[in-house]
Amino acid sequence: MDLNSLIAECTAYDFKVMLEEKKPKSWLKSVSAFANGLGGSLFFGIDNDGVVKGLDDVQLVCEAISSRIRDYMDPLPEVEMIPHDIDGLHILQLKVNAGHYTPYYYALNNFVRWHLNLLPTVRRIVLCPPECCFR
Repeated sequence: MDLNSLIAECTAYDFKVMLEEKKPKSWLKSVSAFANGLGGSLFFGIDNDGVVKGLDDVQLVCEAISSRIRDYMDPLPEVEMIPHDIDGLHILQLKVNAGHYTPYYYALNNFVRWHLNLLPTVRRIVLCPPECCFR
């Protein structure tokens, strides 16, 4: 993947300027939505305008992500953490694979991605527009 081609957020990826450890919902709902759909990536260290800001400690961010996914997600989605260097700045790609054991819940809620929006669904009955993917 050519990281310089990431020019805007879309259905396949989100930008996060930093990992909000105290507000895991801000990014774990995207993990849930990607796992419940076609998959996607979160890029930490890039702001919403696509400007690379970098991360101070990529290893610390990786450990925090692993911990929060383990503590708040059920079942555990398949993820891959890929560090990148862009012009001397370090970013982290959290690649979330499309899940095989849907639905994936974040703290008893699950989300699906529909265009650029994250839609919550109910635990027992899943309502989803036909354009979104939920297997």
